[in-house]
Amino acid sequence: MWSDADEVALREEAMEWLAAWTNDGLDAISYEDLGDFHFRGKKFPLKDRQLGIRKPAGMDSALSITTTYRAPGKQRPYEDRLGGDGLMRYKWDGDDPNKFTNRGLRAAMNMGRPLIWFWGIAQGVYKPIFPVYIVAEEPDQKQFVVATDGLQNIESTGHNVDEVTKRYVVQETRRRLHQPVFRGLIMQAYGTRCAICMLRHSTLLDAAHIVPDSEPDGVAAVRNGIALCKIHHAAYDVGIIGITPDYKIGVRGDVLEEIDGPMLEFGLKGLHGSELRVLPSSKKEHPDRDLLARQFRRFETGSVARGLRADFLRSNAES
Repeated sequence: MWSDADEVALREEAMEWLAAWTNDGLDAISYEDLGDFHFRGKKFPLKDRQLGIRKPAGMDSALSITTTYRAPGKQRPYEDRLGGDGLMRYKWDGDDPNKFTNRGLRAAMNMGRPLIWFWGIAQGVYKPIFPVYIVAEEPDQKQFVVATDGLQNIESTGHNVDEVTKRYVVQETRRRLHQPVFRGLIMQAYGTRCAICMLRHSTLLDAAHIVPDSEPDGVAAVRNGIALCKIHHAAYDVGIIGITPDYKIGVRGDVLEEIDGPMLEFGLKGLHGSELRVLPSSKKEHPDRDLLARQFRRFETGSVARGLRADFLRSNAES
């Protein structure tokens, strides 16, 4: 049997190790690389090879949970989802509430133990989210309620949560779970390269939404995202550059007329009329043309007054 001190030490070392391997959660990790973790001088699996819940032998509570990778258009065996209260739901392992894996999660809930959530973003590749906490159980729906760090003291699971608290919880869940998973999916699809300039440094790359996630159509799916370096992400978000449904880049008219240093000249102005240089290998993961068209109309609205539309259409016709 594990002592409380040993169990706490294991969780702390595992999460510190994951933080080091993933650039403090920016990057994903493969199942193969997970095998490099050691505890007290011995290899120690952080996730189960086959089961969704990892409860080490001799330990009362579970250590990690896994959400299986789902290829575009496919469904996962279990659908882990966001509840109306902004907290995530994680399904039981099977139908038996007393199965050892479900008991392990229940014990983690009762003991307030932090867990690691491995979210599949490709076959054998996972985005680790940690720490997360089991804060409640919903037996009628055969699922547990999962909160991200800082939310574990919320006692309600949605029945009496006021709107301000609910909005906060939703925002925090997006920040702690949805955004990292979305980033992992985008980086996997784009080979950790900026679609515009091909920069490969992961710490300088963002998963940019085409339609912001604050809007109804701003889904956290690869088709609504593009891997961009921080400069081009910021330029896209503020409307300095736009991307057409044909994956061509436009630069705002007033910026084209500016004179500045090499970053403006080559990093922005030089993009005008060019195409995205990196796209996912799978066409199903290419940026959604309808979403790009919607956002490009907004770009045009801010650019027409600056005389960009005619110049941009002319340059495209000439190319």
